This record gives sequence, structure tokens and C-alpha cells, in this order.
Amino acid sequence: MSIYVDVHLLSGKSASLEVEADASVESLKNRAQSALGTGRGRLLKSSGEVLDGAKTITEAKLMSGDVLTLSENQVQLNATWIGSPFCAVAAILGDGSVVTWGQAGYGGDSCAVREQLKNVQQIQASGGAFAAILGNGSVVTWGDSGYGGDSSAVQDQLRDVQQIQASYGAFAAIRGDGSVVTWGSAADGGDSSAVQDQLRDVRQIQASVHAFAAILDDGSVVTWGNVDHGGDSRVVKDQLRDVQQIQASGCAFAAILGDRSVVTWGSADWGGDSSTVQDQLRDVQQIQASHGAFAAILGDGSVVTWGNVDTGGDSCMVQDQLRDVRQIQASGRAFAAILVDGSVVTWGGAKHGGDSSAVKDQLRHVNQIQSSRAAFAAILGDGSVVTWGKAGHGGDSSAVQHQLRDVQQIQASFAIFAAILGDGSVVTWGDAGTGGDSSKVQDQLRDVQQIRASPAAFAAILGDGSVVTWGSAADGGDSSAVQDQLRGSYLVG
Repeated sequence: MSIYVDVHLLSGKSASLEVEADASVESLKNRAQSALGTGRGRLLKSSGEVLDGAKTITEAKLMSGDVLTLSENQVQLNATWIGSPFCAVAAILGDGSVVTWGQAGYGGDSCAVREQLKNVQQIQASGGAFAAILGNGSVVTWGDSGYGGDSSAVQDQLRDVQQIQASYGAFAAIRGDGSVVTWGSAADGGDSSAVQDQLRDVRQIQASVHAFAAILDDGSVVTWGNVDHGGDSRVVKDQLRDVQQIQASGCAFAAILGDRSVVTWGSADWGGDSSTVQDQLRDVQQIQASHGAFAAILGDGSVVTWGNVDTGGDSCMVQDQLRDVRQIQASGRAFAAILVDGSVVTWGGAKHGGDSSAVKDQLRHVNQIQSSRAAFAAILGDGSVVTWGKAGHGGDSSAVQHQLRDVQQIQASFAIFAAILGDGSVVTWGDAGTGGDSSKVQDQLRDVQQIRASPAAFAAILGDGSVVTWGSAADGGDSSAVQDQLRGSYLVG
């Protein structure tokens, strides 16, 4: 017995296919891809449900006349932790399988779990491991066990997982019932047993380098992990009510409450103590963090800062200029604020972008700013770019300045920038060894749709779904060993 189904692309292109009832959904998908002339994707019912390729047409409850969608997945990349010495890349292909490369012991080799990596929905990365959420809500992990790559101790608990957050060496998963499962380095928050009975109705988790903070449905907060990095919030527990959102620096947390006031905890030297500015923290709209300081934009467009002075915690030298602030970007040790008039004000570590005096006159009509670890790059209204900060981290773009025209977006890694131009080509600058020099792949960088970065490499996704990589070969900059598999992929890690 056979049935007829219509398969559509989001573009509107469609194909009518006849398929036997005992055929697999996978075979139907392959036929649809061939008929529609597209790369790998996923078959979705009209309800949005992803069809399991291993099931038969009958088991999938498909009937004649059903209209299916072949979804060509969008591309994304979630890099291993910026600052981590371990760099690996994981690509989710259009069919939900995964391809990995980079440092093998830290997630670049997923051979041991390859057969489990089916229908992957999303992947999260710690400093040296990956955790993938599958379509059925289960989780698959790989990489260094000290960074959460081994979840066997909690595998039976990893069911109906909705989202995963990562610290440097651990993972925390929120399940559908609002409970939390953790694993990985205990020192980094992998052991939540001390607060497990409190972790109920969790709606969101934020991570510092070595600790976690969970917001519950009632607006209260539960923390665990390294005490000095925000894992102990007992001192401010009674203040943590009606929490709306939490921001993290490297070693501290800052929570915005429903009344727009702020509560902080963690390392006092790194932003965990806001007592000196507490009376100013009113009507806070958003908070940005460098590695060791916080900057809050108030409702009137002014800014309040606190934390480590050398990382932007003291803005007194530019305080009178911080008016009508629309957005703040942070490097590791400095801040850059875009004002409503399109000008920019910077402060913090001078060598890390806190001093923009050399380019101040050029910073006009700024639309957006991107940052590496120690430099900034601003896209102006005319599509040109202005850079400042540490030269070796991308603060000096003079060698490619004439190419930086009609820039659409910029991606940054630890010490490099990559700009996508309006014609789909790419311009790079910064540390040559970690991606600042893309000359070897320049002729391949055409029709680039998106770029994602690991700490020492870049990956560009082209319009046809293929991937081009460059940078440190050992850290994900060389994907030649898996290049034939990288079609219709979206990248993570």
C-alpha cells in the first residue's frame, strides 16, 4: 500500500511524492531532498513535529494528503569557552546528526557517541566538553570528563531536558518539570546536591566561570558551585526576590529585580559588592559585564559601574559623558558605550580598548560594536569600520582598512575579527595564527551567510550550506578531515 504526500520548502517550492507504507521516513526525506534539489534537512508535520527518520511511514502515522515541510536548518555556532585553551568544533547537520573536529580529547572526537547523536536539537559547550539535547529530551555528552564530558552518573535523570547551561567545567540541565540535573567538575558547579531540594520550578540558569545561579518561578534564586565565584548567595538571600534577570562577570553575579534595583554577590573584587553605588542603582534597564566589573544602564540613559577598577569598574573619568547611552559592549577589561547620537565613550583598561582617544573623531554614527578579548570594532552607518585596543587582538585594522566597506556584520574571537561584506566576502584581521589571516581560504569565502568563532579559529557557513574553516588547525581551524560530511550544517562549538 502506498500514500501520497506533499513536501514543501519554506521558499514555497514543493514536490508530490508517492511512498510505500512500510518505507522509512528517512527514505522519504532523501527522496524529497533529491526532488527539491536541496541539502540535508528535517521533515516536519504541519504541527511542527519533527519526524523520526527511523520510523516507517505507518509508524509515523502519515496519511495520503499530508503536507510536510522539509526544513533546511539554520546555521549556528556555539564555541568552547572563550579563554579556554581547548578548542573543538561540533556541527549539527541538517538531518540532526553531528560532525566534530579540533582537539580530540576536548570534544573534537565524538566517535564514541556518534550513533547516539541523532535528531540533535541544540548543543552547549563547557571549557573542554559538549552536551547535546536530542529531540526526545535526552542528553549525550562527550569530551574531557573533567569538564562534563561524562554524564553517566546522571544519565538516567537526563530526561525531558529543555535547556542546558555551562560553566567552565560543568553543565546544568533544566528539565520540563523545572528540576535541575548537574554534572562535571564539582568545583565548577557540577555537584548541586547541597541545594537539590531547592531546585524546583527553575525557569532560567546563569553561569559565572565556576558557579551557577538559578532563577525560580517565584523570582527567588538558588546558587551553587565555587563560593568565591558566586556559588554562595546566602548573604543576600533575603534580597533576592522578584528577580527578573541575572548577569555574570567571571567571578560574580548581578541580579535585576522587578523594581529595577540590583543585588550582587560573589567576589567583591570582581563586581560582587555594589555597596558603594547601591543608592544609584535605581531604574536599571540592563547590565553588561566585563571579566571583573559591571556597567548598568539606567532609565535616563546614564550609567553606573562597579567592580575591579582595572576591568572597567570605575567610570568616573568619563561619567559626565555617559548620557543618553543606548548600548554597552565589553571586552575582557574595558567597556564601550554607544550614545543615542552615535558617538562612543570608553573606559577601563586602556590597552584593552578602554582608551579610544586615537579614533575618537572617527567614532560617529556608530551602529554596533563587537569586541575581542582586548579590542573593539565599530561598524559605522556607512558600512566602514573603526578599531581600537590591543593591536595583536584586532585593535589595529590598518592593513585591511581599504577592504572594510559595506560591512554587514562582524564576528570576534579571542584575538581576531572577521567581517562579512555586502557581497558575501570576508575580511579578517588580528592575530594571524588564530584566524586573523584567512588568505589560504580567501577564494572559498564567497556567499558567506554567517561566521562563528572558537577561541582560536573561525568557521564560515556559505549559502550552499558548506563550511570553510581557518585559524589554529589543532583548535578547529582545519576541518579537512570531515569536509565531505559538512553539507547543510549548522555549527555549534
